[in-house]
Amino acid sequence: MSDHVVPVTEDGGAPVPMGEPTPFRRLVAVEARKLVDTRSGLILTAVLVGLTVASVVARGVVVGPRALTALGTAGIALGTLLPVLGILTVTAEWSHRTALTTFALEPRRMRVLAAKCLPPLIAAVAASLLALLAAVLVTAVVAEVRHVPATWDVSPLVLLGWTGVNVLVVAEGLALGMLLMNAPAAIVVCLAGPLMWGVVARLGAAGEALAGWLDLNTTAAPLASADMTGGDLARLVVSVAFWIAAPMAAGLARAVRREVT
Repeated sequence: MSDHVVPVTEDGGAPVPMGEPTPFRRLVAVEARKLVDTRSGLILTAVLVGLTVASVVARGVVVGPRALTALGTAGIALGTLLPVLGILTVTAEWSHRTALTTFALEPRRMRVLAAKCLPPLIAAVAASLLALLAAVLVTAVVAEVRHVPATWDVSPLVLLGWTGVNVLVVAEGLALGMLLMNAPAAIVVCLAGPLMWGVVARLGAAGEALAGWLDLNTTAAPLASADMTGGDLARLVVSVAFWIAAPMAAGLARAVRREVT
């Protein structure tokens, strides 16, 4: 048994020997369960699934059996709600005041924070696959009902790039949530970002150039359509550094040093 001990409790209790470190896979499993075992997480997950399927069905009925169009419509719901899922994942511990318990059970905060980030990123991939499945089924059913040929124009590269964009928007939510440690503020910043950059892009050549490099929605578009060039990749890297890498690094440093109450 390890000779490390837990600090003496406030009521004067004796130190308790610590066991083996918590396996990282167990931390990930615990954080994954937290996505759906709270009321907010359960509601958000249900809304995410419901809106994704409903948007695909509605689009298929309106425009006909076009798989790529249906899949792109699902991206509206995913692009809006997936960042919120990431934000709530990293801010819930602080807003619900359960961080003290979590970090007491696993004092190495970086491991806990890393475990928090994985489930939402995996959920983004799962949501993308769900949207693809819904798009395929709706396209096939609409084609059969209307007796018209279906358009199967979703290439593997487009699907991979589109899924990558969904992962990026979740990462953006995680980064903003980690930086601000406040769910409402992070959600407002995340959802208002596209509107803000739309205004900036209309402020002349300088504003258009700035939005072209820093607006993640704009720079990620070539990735979703699988027609990215070298210049597109450079702009995507800059916007990812601005919206994900820098806020995440600052947020991690803040979370590791923040006093837990």
